[in-house]
Amino acid sequence: MSAAAAAPVHFDRREDAVWLTLDRPGRGNALVPELLAALRERIDEARRAEAPALVLTGHGRAFSAGGDVARFAELARDREALLRFAREIVGPLNAAILDLLAFPMPVIAAVNGPVTGGSAGLMLAADMVVMSEDAFLQPYYAQMGFAPDGGWTALLPGRIGTARALEVQYRNQRLTASDCLRLGLASEICPRAELEARVAALTASLAEMDPGTLAMTRANVWNRERRAAAAEALERELQGFLALIARPETRARMEAFLAPAMLAGEGRR
Repeated sequence: MSAAAAAPVHFDRREDAVWLTLDRPGRGNALVPELLAALRERIDEARRAEAPALVLTGHGRAFSAGGDVARFAELARDREALLRFAREIVGPLNAAILDLLAFPMPVIAAVNGPVTGGSAGLMLAADMVVMSEDAFLQPYYAQMGFAPDGGWTALLPGRIGTARALEVQYRNQRLTASDCLRLGLASEICPRAELEARVAALTASLAEMDPGTLAMTRANVWNRERRAAAAEALERELQGFLALIARPETRARMEAFLAPAMLAGEGRR
C-alpha cells in the first residue's frame, strides 16, 4: 500500500474546492492523534493552495465515530497515560476546529454517515452541511461519563439554542438527518449515493459568486473576537474532559458500553 493510500486524511484538489476525506473506515474514522495531525496539515495545505472552498467528508459508513472508546478503556488503569492520551485527542481536535473556523473560504461538511462524540466539532465548524439521509448526530457523553468536547457546549448552543442543546446531551438524543435539517444543523439532506454530486453542485454554485465577497463575509463572521471566544470555550471543554475521564465511574461506564462489542469481536463505537 502506498503512503498516500495509507494516509488517514486524503487531499483532493478539484476545480471548485479541495476535498479532505477522513480515512480510517475500519475504526469508523475515529479520532486519534495521527488522524488529527494529518487533518490539520491538510487544512493548512488547502489554505496555502488558495482553495476556493473546503469540503470535509469521511470514507466508509461513518463520518467519524469521535474518540476511540476502546483505546480510552485500555488506558484506564494508568491514570497518567489516560490523561496524556486525552490531551493528545481533545487538544488537537480543538485546534482543528479552530483551523476550520479560521479558514478563509467557505467550509462544507459532506456528512456521509454517523457523527458521534467530539467529531461533531468538524460538522459544527462548517458553514454548510449536506447529510446523507441515514446519517445522524449523537453525543454519548452522559452515557459514557465523559465531559462534552468537540464544541457540544462551546458551539452547539449557539446553533440550536441553549435549552435544546442541553436536552440533547442530557438525554443522549440521536438527531437524525431530518432532525438536523429542521434544527438548522444541516443545509440539505439526500440519499447517500447522491451526496458527492450534491456537494459538487453546491461548490459549483459558490464558484459563480465573487470570491472576495465570500472571503470577507466569512472573515467578518468568524472574526478574531468570535474565534477567541470559541477557543476559550473549547479550552473549558478540554479541562472538563480531563476532570472526568479518569474517574472510576467513567471506567465502569466505558467497560459496560464496550462489553457487547467485545463479545462480537469489535470494540469500537
